[in-house]
Amino acid sequence: MDSSLRIVFMGSPDFAVPALQALVDHSPEIIPPYKIVGVVTQPDRPSGRGRSLLPPPVKSAALELGLPLMQPEKLRAPAAMQVLVSWSPDLIIVSAFGQILRPEVLDLPKFGCLNIHGSLLPRWRGAAPIQAAILAGDHETGITIMKMDPGIDTGPVISHRSIPIAPGETAGTLFTRLAPLGAQLLIETLPAYLSNELRPLPQPETGATYARMLKKEDGLLDFNQPALDLERQVRAFNPWPGAYLVHQGEPLKIQLASLVPGSFDVGKPFIHHGFPAVGTSNGALVLEQVQPPGKKPMSGKSFLAGGRNWD
Repeated sequence: MDSSLRIVFMGSPDFAVPALQALVDHSPEIIPPYKIVGVVTQPDRPSGRGRSLLPPPVKSAALELGLPLMQPEKLRAPAAMQVLVSWSPDLIIVSAFGQILRPEVLDLPKFGCLNIHGSLLPRWRGAAPIQAAILAGDHETGITIMKMDPGIDTGPVISHRSIPIAPGETAGTLFTRLAPLGAQLLIETLPAYLSNELRPLPQPETGATYARMLKKEDGLLDFNQPALDLERQVRAFNPWPGAYLVHQGEPLKIQLASLVPGSFDVGKPFIHHGFPAVGTSNGALVLEQVQPPGKKPMSGKSFLAGGRNWD
């Protein structure tokens, strides 16, 4: 009979793929021995203009690795729970899965459920910690390995690692740095956790903040806000949900922006050194790279050269 520790992995976006791959790659090195007995991810979703079904990245990775896969619309559904119970997990590892785990799931594995979270808990609990850190102007963020409880990212912390947020960092670039960091920290943490050498410590409530789930409409820029806040919003919402303004009745995506100090008419478009700009409540936002509807991203100068009526 196989005595290996049985692990179920739950995750959906690109952020979770390095952790799943690391578990497979490093399995011979970790004591006690383990095997991944199942992967749970979100269902395929419509995407793009054609609204064709697109599989979550974790599904694609699991299929390539030959791992058993389940895509429940709701994990609490009886059929999904039946499959999960049949896998008999000793440990569940979660990374950006996208569904809240109910107590019957949290209590199923004897080693509990571990979450790879993209912030330094208790700062930025919730669904969008990477974007929230940039929006707030934080100077650092990181990865926390946490033992999950019924709350939203409130469980005790097992390990964490911080990295600085670089000037001009977007959510996309920060995402690509944090994902492999989470995988690395997980592999380093597992042996000590499983041998009980590393015990979870309760989170302090002091400094706890919450990063709510983002919606597409959150990307609309409000020029009554300071230019500094709007520049952070452009970076935090790149690539999703995307920052935008309305120009000539259509959304104009803002991919890259900078700010100019001074006093300007709030919401008034003008041209600054050949680039489109808009006055804010404090300074002006210069649109360095934009994407008109149905077009590829282009520089602000190229946008103006197309004969747009800007100022």
